[in-house]
Formats: sequence, structure tokens, C-alpha cells
Amino acid sequence: MSQAGFREEAAIDAISATLAYVEEYLPEDEALQRARGRGQEAGATPISPAGGAALRFVATLIGARTVVEVGSGCGVSGIWLLRGMARDAVLTSVDVEHENQRLAKIAYREAGLGASRTRMIVGRALEVLPRLTDGAYDMVFCDADKREYPEYLTAALRLLRPGGVVAFDNALWHDRVADPAHVDPDTEAIREVGRLVRDDERLVPLLLPVGDGLLCAVKRD
Repeated sequence: MSQAGFREEAAIDAISATLAYVEEYLPEDEALQRARGRGQEAGATPISPAGGAALRFVATLIGARTVVEVGSGCGVSGIWLLRGMARDAVLTSVDVEHENQRLAKIAYREAGLGASRTRMIVGRALEVLPRLTDGAYDMVFCDADKREYPEYLTAALRLLRPGGVVAFDNALWHDRVADPAHVDPDTEAIREVGRLVRDDERLVPLLLPVGDGLLCAVKRD
């Protein structure tokens, strides 16, 4: 291998080590670890630890009291969000899979979060979201069908109050979004929502390289 090749490999290793350090900076407790394990066994891919910490940070920063999540992650994202929300705040969790919601309820109970803190809705997001109240939510987190991400954004803009935050997990989609060779429907939809968020003057966007990428935006006043 050439000297340039060694330097490039060393740079890649350094980036990988840094990203791993970020993911491990705030270790998950036993309740989150168990929820993550059940989610992985169920075939779900919950948000990463660093991504979850970012959700908690945002929820705390904006004093979130009403949050919608699209895709429950079997409770992982919900625990992170609820730990950042106000003590009497309510998380509305929408998931098309009944089993995912059942596992999420177990996760919330193990984390010491009472049933009154969550409103669990089983159904397709694009059928459920239109029934929710305009401008009534502080935050909308999306981690479900990637091909529906652009439509989730449209719904979020309606649901959010001014100053509210929308967030999308998997915004880098296993390094495919940055690679123009990948043109599958999921990747293209994630690219589209990235463009829509970036170019919408109603939003202040931020793309965070945590986990598989977390795309966030604040809805302007």
C-alpha cells in the first residue's frame, strides 16, 4: 500500500474511532439496553444511543410537553424522549406494528414511566397523523417507513407549534445518501426530505452525524 493509502486508511480509522466514542459517551442504562435488545430481536432498528441522547437534549431544550413519534423503536426512542420532556408531558406513539407497541409498553414500565405518560396508537402514520390537532405539538420524531418521510414532513409542519422541532432518524441511511450510486426508493426518499428541509424557509435545519444520521429542523415563528 502507498503512503497516501496508509494515510487515508488511518484517517478512516480515526473517524470510526471518534464516531464510536460519540456513541459510547452516554451509556444506556439497563432499561434502555433491554428495550434495545427486544427491538432488535423483533426486527426493528431503534435509534442509536447518541441519537437518543440528541432527542432527549432537544426535548429538554424546548421544554417539550407534547411529542409525536412515528415508529416506536419498541420503546427505545420513547424512553429517551420522555426523559427529556416535562414530568407531566405526554408522548403520542404511532406504530403500524402491534407487537412493537406491546414491547414499547414493557420498556416504559421497566423504565419507571407510567401509562399516563404515553398515548399508544396502532396504525399507519399517514392515516393517524391527519387526525391529530394542528399546531398542538412541540416535537415530531420520525423513524418509520423511509419512503413516506416527505409526507411525514408535510404532516409535521401542520402539527408543530412555532418553535417546535421535527427530527428524522436514518438521515444518512447506512452511508447511502451521500453516495450518488444508490438510487433505491428508500435512499431517494431520504434525500428528498433532506432537500425539502434544507430549502424550506419556514425551517432552520441541522444534520447531525450521530448513529445513522439525525436530521432536525426548528419551525420558525
